[in-house]
Amino acid sequence: MARSRYRPIPFTDPRPMVEMNTTPLIDVLLVLLIMMILTVPVVTHKVAIDLPGDGRRDAAPPPVHRLDIAASGALSWDGAPVAVAALPARLAGHRADPAGPILHVRADGEAPYGVVDQTLAAIKRARIDQIGLVDNARYAGLD
Repeated sequence: MARSRYRPIPFTDPRPMVEMNTTPLIDVLLVLLIMMILTVPVVTHKVAIDLPGDGRRDAAPPPVHRLDIAASGALSWDGAPVAVAALPARLAGHRADPAGPILHVRADGEAPYGVVDQTLAAIKRARIDQIGLVDNARYAGLD
């Protein structure tokens, strides 16, 4: 057998190594620092919002008025027929009501698009902001 070329380097200093290996300690501290950086803003992040009260929490719900557009293009307000020319005056009275009523608009599926468009434009011009578009199934059986 051939002799191996490997020769151990003679250990010249017989004293034990007394330095602390700080690499694992630094790794752990870096991981903890990253965890703190990620979690602290989430825990302490708050947004203060002052929401106004409407003052009507215990009051009765506002009245609801219903504007129907029939398949023939005829309009009815709460079941009573109303002329297209009289609609702006009715909408102005609706807006001036201090009870803050809600307007539900229900158009028949066969109603002419022009009539529906003119009605919605009149509602927009009257600046009514509490409006609901109701489908045909909502008031089924109430007519």
